[in-house]
Amino acid sequence: MIRIYTQTEQGEEWLQRHRGCVPVFTCVLGFTETGLIPGISAAGRTPEDRKYTACADAEFLYYGSEPKPQYPLPPLAAGASPVLISRAVVEAFKIPVYLFNAGLPHPPAVPAIDLGGTPARCLSKGAAMELTTVRHLLEQGLLWGERLAANVQQGYLILGECVVGGTTTALAILTSLGIEAAGKVNSSHPVCNHAQKWALVQAGLEKMRGREEAEGAGEAKVISFLSPLSPSFFPIDPLQLVAAVGDPMQVVVAGMAIAASRSCGVLLAGGTQMLAVYALMSAIAQAYSLSWQPTEVVVGTTRWVAEDPTGGTVDLALSLAKSSLTQSGGTPPLLATQLSFADSRYPQFQAYEQGFVKEGMGAGAACIAAHLSYDWQQNQLLTAIENQFERLCLANSQ
Repeated sequence: MIRIYTQTEQGEEWLQRHRGCVPVFTCVLGFTETGLIPGISAAGRTPEDRKYTACADAEFLYYGSEPKPQYPLPPLAAGASPVLISRAVVEAFKIPVYLFNAGLPHPPAVPAIDLGGTPARCLSKGAAMELTTVRHLLEQGLLWGERLAANVQQGYLILGECVVGGTTTALAILTSLGIEAAGKVNSSHPVCNHAQKWALVQAGLEKMRGREEAEGAGEAKVISFLSPLSPSFFPIDPLQLVAAVGDPMQVVVAGMAIAASRSCGVLLAGGTQMLAVYALMSAIAQAYSLSWQPTEVVVGTTRWVAEDPTGGTVDLALSLAKSSLTQSGGTPPLLATQLSFADSRYPQFQAYEQGFVKEGMGAGAACIAAHLSYDWQQNQLLTAIENQFERLCLANSQ
């Protein structure tokens, strides 16, 4: 039920170390105005719906099906929210859940830890966030990564996300770090909208370069802000890249994973977005001389992402080691649950097999945890997920 697509030996060792261990599930919520562009994402039928997707997903993950939630799950063009998958697993095994608000336009209706971030502007502006905000979010990520790892003990930490439009900011970060990612990222559409994403990324990076030239930035040294660490030379400050074309979730999860990897296993829950986070981790660790343990970090997703015929997830994972800015982290093991909805009774889940939705809210990693820690198989997972859907339909009818 778990397939390893890259770094097979390292992935097998990671799975063996954590088999039967109890995970902690974390989800970092963020927002980018990139997600409001018509057609950029299917995680919400309209741009207005997509403003509330993260809040709705967080509410469902935390409370499950309830009549009249403050933020109902938004209608999708096709399929059902992946949070149904994540909720089925965390509810079945009473997995501890921590939610973090890295920068949302509206406060979530759940107990969430506010990290003091802001929503990102559209990446095409080349000025998504203030650099001071990005630095603050990294510090918060490092702090909470250490705290969360202390609670894990012999288990592992699942780091999930919810950022509508996040595969486009992922493409921007990967490209800015020198990784050939064009045409390789995924999306919630059945056929990835590569041309639209690439045009936005090119616009954002061009404006970023124009601003640097106007300010005479050149090859500036990285400014150390993590006292008492000493500054180290690096060709480009990765935090400046996040400030220009990223989103608030990326730097938070990067910080959490760096810190947590020092003492426990880390399962980055997602596909393209978490490959971008892994690349960002490697660049930040190099730039700021931060210690971390790459062998403790794996990326976990769904087979719908790993085998997406309109993307190139495996090739993208292999490409991370080719950039001089990210090669210290090497290629991460890419794992994917082999969960299938081919035999589901509901067309909303069968839509996954047609390429819709694919992943989100740590769904793939939640299934990996169900297989790894609790030995659940296909039929048990499918039954639990369909049960969540039936309860949602019942709650919506009341």
